[in-house]
Amino acid sequence: MQVMEATAPTTTALTEASNVLQRLAGAVRAQVIGRDEVIDLTVIALMADGHVLLEDFPGSGKTTLAKALGEAITDDAAITDAPTSAASLHEVPIAAFRRIQFTPDLLPSDVTGSPVFDTNSNSFHFRHGPIFAHVVLADEINRTSPKVQSAMLEAMGEKQVTVDNITYALDPLFFVIATQNPLDLVGTYPLPTPQLDRFLFKITMSHIDRDAELAVLDTWQQRRNPDADRIRVGRNEILSARRSIDQHVYIAGAIKTTLVDISRALRADDRVLQGNSTRSLVLILPALQVLAALRGRNYVNADDLEMLLPHVLAHRVELAPGVADFARVLRDCMREPLEQLARSTLKAHHPSDT
Repeated sequence: MQVMEATAPTTTALTEASNVLQRLAGAVRAQVIGRDEVIDLTVIALMADGHVLLEDFPGSGKTTLAKALGEAITDDAAITDAPTSAASLHEVPIAAFRRIQFTPDLLPSDVTGSPVFDTNSNSFHFRHGPIFAHVVLADEINRTSPKVQSAMLEAMGEKQVTVDNITYALDPLFFVIATQNPLDLVGTYPLPTPQLDRFLFKITMSHIDRDAELAVLDTWQQRRNPDADRIRVGRNEILSARRSIDQHVYIAGAIKTTLVDISRALRADDRVLQGNSTRSLVLILPALQVLAALRGRNYVNADDLEMLLPHVLAHRVELAPGVADFARVLRDCMREPLEQLARSTLKAHHPSDT
């Protein structure tokens, strides 16, 4: 599918943002082998201020992926970034990575933290929970109670937690990678629709290919040892790149029209019981911008739509009983809107053009 490229040159800020994306993805690829698409989608979600739900099996590398991403980020946050309230996040150093194993007996306070009485000062002080980290791996999130899931919902949606009627801000870079095992459903609490809607992407991980699996075995010793020369990306670099991409990657009106038309086609399809929300269309826009920047462009095109839509819509669209092939339903609903998009010109509009 051919479209005309944006006429405006890529700005220096966007070039720097693309470099940050490449460095971050490269740092994770050095530790995670054979998962290039999953790594790209995870980095896109982080830069787009979203969260990721992984459906996987034990031993697929999810912890390695999340840990590699967290350890690639250095906390260069300035003190001036911290709120002035007593509930400031920066009262304690933020962790690069935390893993939370969700179980049926887990309590919300085990995730968010809780007040602890200090006998020296004769007062309560808030003890920060594992959710206060740049990257949080929520392992088997569907094994915990709805009460804990709702605490995660607030954190993911609002970037804050509330304990004893006091709200504590999370870092702007707060990012959740949650997992669930699709094969083992015994003793699980299925995620409600509002919680599923908080995840930008749902990614199904399969076994890596033969060559990649051999490479994992060949490099296991060198990858298990910390490398002082490992690529690092600063927290402020990531936040700056996020702003640059938002400002300098253009989304044509035809792209937005295509998104709406695909959604309306899905909702009207007899094979669909419940279509996707308008929120999902809003959430995909920054992800499309990040993908375009990752591919070295300053505009979003149809290829970006085709790559991201299945991961954004699969967990939001409920199919009618007896229908199992979401990919086919989506392809059918995408065909006509994408054909109309192919006849459009995706060209950046700048104030100087008016």
